[in-house]
Amino acid sequence: MAFSFRPAIREEVGLIIGLIAPSGGGKTFSAMRLASGIVGEGNRFAVIDTEARRALHYADQFKFDYGELHPPFRPDNYADAIQAADKAGYRAIVVDSYSHEWAGEGGILDWQEEELTRMAGDDWKKREACKMAAWIKPKTGHKQMVQKLLQVKANLILCFRAEERVKMEKDSQGKTQIVPIGFQPVCSKELPYELTVSFLMLPDKPGYPVPIKLQEQHKAIFPLNQPLSEASGKAVSEWAKGGAKKADEKKPEVDPAQSAEMRDAFAINLEGATTVEEVNKHIVPEILAAKGRMTEADYMSLDPIRKEKLKQLREQKP
Repeated sequence: MAFSFRPAIREEVGLIIGLIAPSGGGKTFSAMRLASGIVGEGNRFAVIDTEARRALHYADQFKFDYGELHPPFRPDNYADAIQAADKAGYRAIVVDSYSHEWAGEGGILDWQEEELTRMAGDDWKKREACKMAAWIKPKTGHKQMVQKLLQVKANLILCFRAEERVKMEKDSQGKTQIVPIGFQPVCSKELPYELTVSFLMLPDKPGYPVPIKLQEQHKAIFPLNQPLSEASGKAVSEWAKGGAKKADEKKPEVDPAQSAEMRDAFAINLEGATTVEEVNKHIVPEILAAKGRMTEADYMSLDPIRKEKLKQLREQKP
């Protein structure tokens, strides 16, 4: 297989943003504010709703197109909905909520239980033996969904429910203790690694982002001392456009006659130069500055003249 490299340029790179919150944390409202900023005034974003049409509560505040995702909440159903929105050309896609892919009706947990029942029925001894095998199809489906997610060109804003969780640990005396580990997203444990940035939001300060994953290049986009807003969405859009020139940008037209005159003038200056310093510090910078106003052929024709003149000057006896 042929493999090639090219200079790395950040261009049209969409973010996958994870907003994680318990009830009252402001994840849906914040997601729509971000999406509005990404698409810009007068443009519409897409919302994929699994929350019993709750997204429609915001229809008077934001301009968006709406699609309702129904059970079963299989990974491929999520992937199909997101890909449909991406192909339709939306620059921002909100999914509220992605937690149903894990814990919703027909989601991964239900799928694993269905597989276990198919394999072992009510035979509890057999069910114990088949427990790991019953995860094969659900986990494979989830991995396939993630791969499709990573190919999406739009900016994705994924909302997750959050639950307070604990873990069991033994203290220094060997006694088992219940240790709170805070709010955790309701999703597969692998999915947060695929997010570009992720924030926890709490009911006591709705919409204020507490960073879970926030890399250095994204810190300026998301101020932590204020709620997520359209301004952050606009900054996401500008960042995602990258450093590449747009395809429709045209180079300024070059006047061939003017280019030829400039080429002749530079050639005369090179021929008349009396020192290496004059060539390198005065004439060459002027040629470089004029590159955009000359044809490629005229510009390149000066290089052999420059090299020959430098050779002559260096060979001259002091």
